[in-house]
Amino acid sequence: MRIIGGTNRGLTLASVGKGDETGRLRPTADRVRESVFNILQNGSYGDVLTDSHVLDLFAGTGALSFEAISRGARSAVLVENGRTAATLIADNAARMRAQDRIRVLRKDATRLPPSDGSGAQIVFLDPPYGKGLGEPALISALTQGWIAPNALVVWEENAPSIVPGDFTKDDERHYGDTCISFLRAPR
Repeated sequence: MRIIGGTNRGLTLASVGKGDETGRLRPTADRVRESVFNILQNGSYGDVLTDSHVLDLFAGTGALSFEAISRGARSAVLVENGRTAATLIADNAARMRAQDRIRVLRKDATRLPPSDGSGAQIVFLDPPYGKGLGEPALISALTQGWIAPNALVVWEENAPSIVPGDFTKDDERHYGDTCISFLRAPR
């Protein structure tokens, strides 16, 4: 796993091998990550990354947040309650020298505490496939103030997402068994 673009392009991130079933780690494939970030920087969204604040729900290794920081995001809050993942995130932050730009929140993404800052403009949502955790995580993040009005949500699942509440679906892309949905938070 590596950073694909931006100031840290080519940097190798801490590896989980083929995944960590006990830690529920299933890193986003480089090809899928590259496609998503091309859409975020060069597609219909313009460049939404520059100076943005990122929320990464079910962060895993943090690869999506670290890619965003490499490409111009100002900061990221990574929500992950697994020990293995937290260790990998810390290792990756050190590799990128981005410890001052990330914050790890060791919580269940479906039961977030109230936010102590402004909401994120970009939300990465990569829940364990097929567990139905994406919708409650998004609703928790929205009601607790973690998501800014009209924020862009990038949701990775193995099937099309069920759009919760007042969120709207902008786009959907398929990459093998991975489905990426682009949603907008309510205004």
